[in-house]
Parts: sequence; C-alpha cells; structure tokens
Amino acid sequence: MTILLLAGSPSAPSRSTRLLNHVGDKLVQLGHRYARLEVRDLPGQAILRADWNDAQIKAALSTVEEASAVVIATPVYKAAYSGILKAFLDLLPQFGLTDKLVLPLATGGSQSHMLALDYALRPVLSSLNPKHVLPSIYATEAQVTWSEEAGLQLDAPIAARVEEGVAQLSASLLALHKAAPEEFREVPFSQVRCSV
Repeated sequence: MTILLLAGSPSAPSRSTRLLNHVGDKLVQLGHRYARLEVRDLPGQAILRADWNDAQIKAALSTVEEASAVVIATPVYKAAYSGILKAFLDLLPQFGLTDKLVLPLATGGSQSHMLALDYALRPVLSSLNPKHVLPSIYATEAQVTWSEEAGLQLDAPIAARVEEGVAQLSASLLALHKAAPEEFREVPFSQVRCSV
C-alpha cells in the first residue's frame, strides 16, 4: 500500500510542503512507504490546458491512481487552497480518489483561514469519491517555523494534531489492508477439473 504526498504549493520552499515532509517522515517511522508529487513541477501549460496526453501529466495521474492514501498539503490564500492544486485536482477523473484515504494539510497566515479546508477543499475531495477524508490539519505560520539550525519546529498543539492524524491514517490503512480480499492467483489449465 502506497501513500502519495501531494504538495500543492506554488513556491519552494514552503511551510505546507515542509509540514507534508514531516508527515511523510512520521509515516515512514510507522513502517509505511510513500511517493511524492509536487504539482508545481508539472508543466504549467499542460495543467492549464488539461492536456491529458502530456507524459508528465499522465505519470502524475497514474501516481494518484496507484496510491492507497493521499496526503494533500496546500497553503491557504484569501480563504482558499492554492490555484495550482485546484488545477491539478480538476485533471483527476470524476471518481479519481475512489477507495482512497485522504489527509488534508494546510498552512495559512492566521486562524481566520482555518475553515478554508472544510468549506473549500473538503467538498472538492469528497466529490472525487474517496473512501474517507480524515480530519484536516491546519497550522498558522506562527505554529510552523523553520530555521537552518533547528529545522522544522511545530507548536505543541500542531505537533499533537500531526501525531493524531498520522496515527489515524496508519490505522485506517492497516484496516483497509486486512479487509482487502486475497489476490486472485491463476490456476494452470492442466489443474482444472471439469465434469460433463
């Protein structure tokens, strides 16, 4: 089972991408593996023109399709998630998140943008038919700080929310894995018995 870390920030470095990487590190500590996709690295013309024939767009959509879970991180601007993330989500098929778990993350300038996740991003994610959208994690710029010496520093409440979100995602993935039917194994024709 693969987890996709989907970075929706148009800039690098960014707080939301650093928070996403931190979540990825926590998931690895729990024995999970992940793939990464930074939307800003995809060709802009292909995204804006919805060019599904572009090789990089095809590869990105395939990465989403193969994932069992998607952790999506975005900055919040003017009470909405990033436009580049919206453009990428618009490329997904109508049910592009079917049977997937989704954990939304966001960073913004103040607490006044906190509801952007639930009122702007969650409805879009839900329309893509995920198995479950986990509770969102929102952090202000003051709660997620970075320095070259200390690295990423999270306020205690955000660190606790991250731990809770990662644990919930991990447990949900394990439950999905246990509930999945055994893979079909081919039976050689010579072993097939028929009665007439």
